[in-house]
Amino acid sequence: MRGDLEVADVFRRHGPAYRHDRAKPLGRVETRVMSAITLCRTAALGGHVEACGDCTHSRIAYNSCRNRHCPKCQGAARETWLAAREKDLLPTHYFHVVFTVPAEIAAMAFQNKAVVYAILFEAAAFALRAASRDQRHLGGETGAVAILHTWGQALTHHPHVHCLVPGGALASDGRWIACKPNFLLPVHVLSRLFRRRFVERLEEARIAGSLSFFGELAVMNDAEAFAASITRQRHANWVVYAKPPFGSPRHVLAYLGRYTHRVAIANSRLVAMDDATVSFRWRDYRHGGAARVMTLDANEFIRRFLLHALPDGFHRIRHFGFLANGCRRAKLAVIRGAIAAARENGADSLHAGEQDAADGGPKPKRGALEPTACPCCGGTMRVILVMPRRKPWPDTS
Repeated sequence: MRGDLEVADVFRRHGPAYRHDRAKPLGRVETRVMSAITLCRTAALGGHVEACGDCTHSRIAYNSCRNRHCPKCQGAARETWLAAREKDLLPTHYFHVVFTVPAEIAAMAFQNKAVVYAILFEAAAFALRAASRDQRHLGGETGAVAILHTWGQALTHHPHVHCLVPGGALASDGRWIACKPNFLLPVHVLSRLFRRRFVERLEEARIAGSLSFFGELAVMNDAEAFAASITRQRHANWVVYAKPPFGSPRHVLAYLGRYTHRVAIANSRLVAMDDATVSFRWRDYRHGGAARVMTLDANEFIRRFLLHALPDGFHRIRHFGFLANGCRRAKLAVIRGAIAAARENGADSLHAGEQDAADGGPKPKRGALEPTACPCCGGTMRVILVMPRRKPWPDTS
């Protein structure tokens, strides 16, 4: 058993056999993911030598692959993204809303990732915005950060979207309408709106010829079979889950960091590997989140990991409503003004625990920007040699 086992180790040891045993060659995206993770922080990608100016200590640091599926490369990307989002925080409660599709839809999504994942985002955004605009609920415009995850704890294909939603809405007259402290929107309404929009967009995609199916789903290429599936989905239970709100906005970024740049499995969850199997920790949420260890055939582990490779150029973090990129700055300024005015007038727009963030309370930690310190004497480590890559390396963004 090893405490430093990595996905890269699994790929190095079992990747060649996995490629050899496959009936079909790996796709371009999956091939690139495996190559990037395997070579990450090795001499193949080049690097540099650092030396301390106060003692004789030196060390080699190899370059990262920067692939968004690599477990080792997400820390720096996450910190950069969170630092940029910090200025967007509002002094209000935030809610975590999760939209999940039924298993039959998930199977369609796997064979049409770019199209169906985009529909998943669009349907989730529609549900939140439509419910928020309804005068029976908030009666204004909402906004959210939406993050796509495609995995469950056992690495199975389980597409769902996590949405971080401020606790209120922007009225047409510029007022901020705060929601109740522990309630954002009714989940049964969100579920129906989400299902309706998703099914409508899925039917439009089929009519436009944007969907294709193979293998066990090849029957869905027939219009009648697809229509029958859609009819079933109109009566299925589409799960929408709203978690309790955060204590205050200063906790939001720390929480977001656990979701934004997560990959299918972190290296820290790997337990053991031998000539045939890989073992990893997982939580069984069907039994109260019990901690368990799962052992898979190495080929099956790799297969499951690669299920979650996203198409080139697909954005897995999106913003909508008053947090959309085109209007965010202007609308956030309006909302902050409205909240400040409500506070001056004594309105209960800020609930308990929100004052800390409004007054500049503690913020999440960022990555260190200071020069690297020498582990021997505490002096400054400086780059004295740059090592080039051993061979041309394709773009892994």
